[in-house]
Amino acid sequence: MSGIHEFIDNEIKTNDVVLFMKGTPQFPQCGFSGQVVQILDYIGVDYKSVNVLADSEIRQGIKEYSNWPTIPQLYVKGEFVGGCDIVREMFQAGELQQHLQENGIAVRAAS
Repeated sequence: MSGIHEFIDNEIKTNDVVLFMKGTPQFPQCGFSGQVVQILDYIGVDYKSVNVLADSEIRQGIKEYSNWPTIPQLYVKGEFVGGCDIVREMFQAGELQQHLQENGIAVRAAS
């Protein structure tokens, strides 16, 4: 396993929720990353973000790691959940919140 895959593996395994995104939660650099940040913030879940634009090796490496061609990518408890469309659909159906809770991750109750 290359160094970059080890880095990704470590990030995913040592943090309950990891979002690989373009930019940062404060300053998303693409609309799709921004949407996922808004959803995660809305449900009040703690997550680690990794800015793929800061390192081209990570940007390429995460696509190979997940076998998923686009960014953002959300991981929960070491498992790839999906990109923006999947996360948005799961959120709208209430499945994202349920998935997080089933994995022992606290989410804010829907107001």
